[in-house]
Amino acid sequence: MAQLLDGKAVSKILKEEIREEISQWKEKGVQPKLAVILVGDDPASVVYARSKQKVCEGIGMAFELFTMPGSTPEADVLSKIEELNKDQAVHGIMIELPLPKGIQKETVMAAVRPDKDVDGVHPINRGYILSGEEGLFPATPQSCIELLLRSGVQIAGKHVVIVGRGETVGKPLVFLILKHNATVTICHSKTPDLGAFTRQADILIAAVGRAKLIKKDMVKAGAIVVDAGINETPDGICGDVDFEAVQDVADLISPVPGGVGSLTTALIMRNVLKGIVLQGGAK
Repeated sequence: MAQLLDGKAVSKILKEEIREEISQWKEKGVQPKLAVILVGDDPASVVYARSKQKVCEGIGMAFELFTMPGSTPEADVLSKIEELNKDQAVHGIMIELPLPKGIQKETVMAAVRPDKDVDGVHPINRGYILSGEEGLFPATPQSCIELLLRSGVQIAGKHVVIVGRGETVGKPLVFLILKHNATVTICHSKTPDLGAFTRQADILIAAVGRAKLIKKDMVKAGAIVVDAGINETPDGICGDVDFEAVQDVADLISPVPGGVGSLTTALIMRNVLKGIVLQGGAK
């Protein structure tokens, strides 16, 4: 029976570290601040925005939510982003997704200053991932790596198989995990005989968005399995891994919920603090 990669426990440690770093910035006269823009009233987005506010309050980070009607023109959203880009009291900017019809996601996300882009989706930050330079990177790929490292897993020299090539998790994860000297194979929906590849993995990371895609016979005995998927099913929330079956063969496995997703908000807050440094730190 596999041991759990406990995202909640790791998240608690991360938040304590971030709280301490925020205190240090405050001593230097800097109040770290996250600004969130919410366009429309998508119920899930409202919940996510409020949950970030709660986390900010708990760790001492300033938070401001800017709500705009779903009918807001794209130009007005871009104008608000530019205002926040110029505001030296704001160190991180997030755009809650999805955006209403008529507003181009790519245009809006690219309007955020790269050193305030705590989602890590700006083309310049994507370039930094490829080049190995310092930038702000997406939270979920960072969560996968953080969960492994904080659980005592050595990544260097391991064969990591990533299932999923999405812009949010799969692609950035390839380059972030290469920094840790892993050998990386990436699989996707067009990969023939997926199990032939996943069975080679010392560390298997599923990030494809298909409920219980990874079955027991697709995982080698003693493998470490990280589930970065989240899927709504009639039976509730589940990941991309058939957890109940796979835990019989894996050595370590992350649950859904309670695994990778538990770390993402904390890592967004860590991006805010990294943004302060990239912006020049205390003035």
